[in-house]
Amino acid sequence: MSASQRRKGAAGERELAQLLTEQLGWVVSRNLAQARDGGDDLTIAQFRVEVKRRKAIAVHQFMHQAAASANTGEIPVVAMRGDGQGWLVMFRLEDAVPLIREALPER
Repeated sequence: MSASQRRKGAAGERELAQLLTEQLGWVVSRNLAQARDGGDDLTIAQFRVEVKRRKAIAVHQFMHQAAASANTGEIPVVAMRGDGQGWLVMFRLEDAVPLIREALPER
């Protein structure tokens, strides 16, 4: 991985950590040892978040299709499975934040 790719990834982690801190009212910070230890990028209570920041991610096409079919007040969800892999479910961040907030332990 090039230095510019590492910088872009770290910037994406910082950006998402700041957004989630603001929206959740829960301090979210990067796991700085994750590259060395192979852990997650962000930890929010029981949630382990792997952050990917790329020029183009094909799953955006899937989410655009799901969002186009959703009516006001409905939440678009994409379920996907690669060959030989388990199922994954994707939400938009603005739809996931209320679900994560509800699952956070009381402080």
